[in-house]
Amino acid sequence: MKRKTLDNDSLVNGHQDLKRREFLKYAGAGLGSVALLSTFGCDKDDDRGPDMGGNEFYFGSGDIAILNYAYALEQLEAAFYIEVVNNPYSGITALEKSYFTDIRDHEIAHREFFKKALGNNAIASLEFNLSAIKFSDRSNVLATAKTFEDLGVSAYNGAGWLIKEPNYLLLAGKIVSVEARHAALIRDLIDNGSFANAEVVDANGLDVANSPTVVIQAAAPFIKSKIDVSDLPTY
Repeated sequence: MKRKTLDNDSLVNGHQDLKRREFLKYAGAGLGSVALLSTFGCDKDDDRGPDMGGNEFYFGSGDIAILNYAYALEQLEAAFYIEVVNNPYSGITALEKSYFTDIRDHEIAHREFFKKALGNNAIASLEFNLSAIKFSDRSNVLATAKTFEDLGVSAYNGAGWLIKEPNYLLLAGKIVSVEARHAALIRDLIDNGSFANAEVVDANGLDVANSPTVVIQAAAPFIKSKIDVSDLPTY
């Protein structure tokens, strides 16, 4: 009777897959503590409020604008991963689909959290243009996922110091830690060990941080709805 053996590559790959599953597991566990913050709500009403039926979606001003900014990015990421899971690329493995399913669920949780926390101050659901993404192609899907995740992490990092309410800052800190795990996993799927390279970590060992202006410009090609960020704090 032959004994089934595993070569070194199989052992290494199996270990990496296990680590990745645990990586996302801990990210998902962190969502519970984030959800608790929904009890704080957003108790400041902007004078103009969100445009629910006009031509533009007004983000508001101050902290409300920053939270709507984060909400818009989470809507975009959720829309992308929903499409990835619903229409998986050719040759996707069961394990890869499970990764994307977990990330999709995280992004939906983030999206719904912001919607609930913002209450009447929340912008409506945005429409997105994802036509440039080749969802049938693994390389294109991973490249787009990397772009969205890196952009999201840089957005939270760049907007953190603009937030005035400590509870909202705590919220952003919890969510960005989950987004950073997503970014690391996607980068690892593309090129093992590239999760903290010079593209996302500067010479001081700090994650990249981008201003809301830079992030909105980068995300604009994917946002079909007309948005008004005229009062969004930036630099």
